[in-house]
Amino acid sequence: MNGAEQDHTIEQGTTKESLVDELPIADTTPVGNSGQERITRLDEVITEQGHSSTIDRDVVLRVVGEVREAIGDIPDRSRLSDDRLRALVEQQTVAVLSVQDEQLDRVTVTAIRRAVAAELLGFGPLQELLDRDDISEIMVNGHRNVFVERSGRLEAADTVFENEEQLMLGIERMVRTSGRRVDQSSPMVDARLPDGSRLNVVLPPLAVDGPSVTIRKFTEQHLTSTELVSRGAMTDAAAALLQAAVERRMNIIVSGGTGTGKTTMLNVLSSNIGRTERVVTVEDAVELSLDLPNLIRLEARPANTEGAGEVTIRDLVRNSLRMRPDRIIVGEVRGAEALDMLQAMNTGHDGSLSTVHANTPRDAVRRLETMVLFGGIDLPLRAIREQIASAVDLVVQLTRLNDGRRVVSSITEVVGLEGDVVSIADLFTRQMIGDREALTPTGVISRTLGVVEDREARL
Repeated sequence: MNGAEQDHTIEQGTTKESLVDELPIADTTPVGNSGQERITRLDEVITEQGHSSTIDRDVVLRVVGEVREAIGDIPDRSRLSDDRLRALVEQQTVAVLSVQDEQLDRVTVTAIRRAVAAELLGFGPLQELLDRDDISEIMVNGHRNVFVERSGRLEAADTVFENEEQLMLGIERMVRTSGRRVDQSSPMVDARLPDGSRLNVVLPPLAVDGPSVTIRKFTEQHLTSTELVSRGAMTDAAAALLQAAVERRMNIIVSGGTGTGKTTMLNVLSSNIGRTERVVTVEDAVELSLDLPNLIRLEARPANTEGAGEVTIRDLVRNSLRMRPDRIIVGEVRGAEALDMLQAMNTGHDGSLSTVHANTPRDAVRRLETMVLFGGIDLPLRAIREQIASAVDLVVQLTRLNDGRRVVSSITEVVGLEGDVVSIADLFTRQMIGDREALTPTGVISRTLGVVEDREARL
């Protein structure tokens, strides 16, 4: 640090106006901007000269407390725009720092201002985790326990909150960005952060050990079938079959447990849809990322605090039929909308796609049966099975291995109805070949596709 910068300290009597003029306002843009400086790293800040300056955590917490108290006295603070609130926090931070006893150099002042902004305006201690590309999911179990999923494995994070109040401040900030609310009258919420990440919050007393937060991070990385093959998730032959199935407008259900990569597979399958087709996607919270010119994305809406205004997945699926879609993609089927989706598949919307939570292809068929019954229509079980057998062509089953890798465990064709049972046949299953496991053809030839050349030969 040169002499001029060493002399740049905050002394008593310095006006906050002069400080505002001298020190540029820190960037406190909420999480989700790639490349944003991680303003919640309070232990160290890199100076312009490449040296490091240690920040006293106690100083930061003291300043945060004083600034929070100051802005808490502002009438109608909740009505202020983000920009105005940010300016007020900045102004109050400079005012508090101007009367500190400690002699603080310019770099430390700037770092403290950024840290305070992160605590009061950003998402607090979660900011750094949200900025990291190697973390796909964040789980907060009360203010003392934070876990992350990194490369498919769960592990404890060093990040902790000072107390439950700090955690609630971050929760309120995250929920506010989505235009929703969470409080004792509405203690559970699903929301989408500005960067597309999916947020779920459960408050006490429903969450017994303190507020629970689960964030599934949105990634702009679009995996391709080639990348899935290179990662060992499937083989070239399996990729070729799935590509042909989409191109020939087969209806496909992607099945798997939580965190097995169903949305990723749906994105990969959708990349084979023709660019002249009109596609409507229906999701509970938008996660799909499709590169199609004629695309309509629909998102469900929960009821407001008065219990009105709810728009369900089923409402959206029914409405999508009036939008002249070539294909309908339902992010996840969970209930009575299964009946509407099957009817759409059976009435001219071939090539539609969806996902279900199930551990095997047979379980996926049973889940569809159960969900159709939720529709409240008095249909005999055989009629429901006839609907499934005629609507669904393929079930792509996904699983997560012990090492955290997500793979295709089987590709199964729905053959038809034999007696009162939906008949299925495995086209690919995961088998041991030598000392390794791989997705292998069973020898059964698809009734619809016949023999499909491997992907490299087709290309």
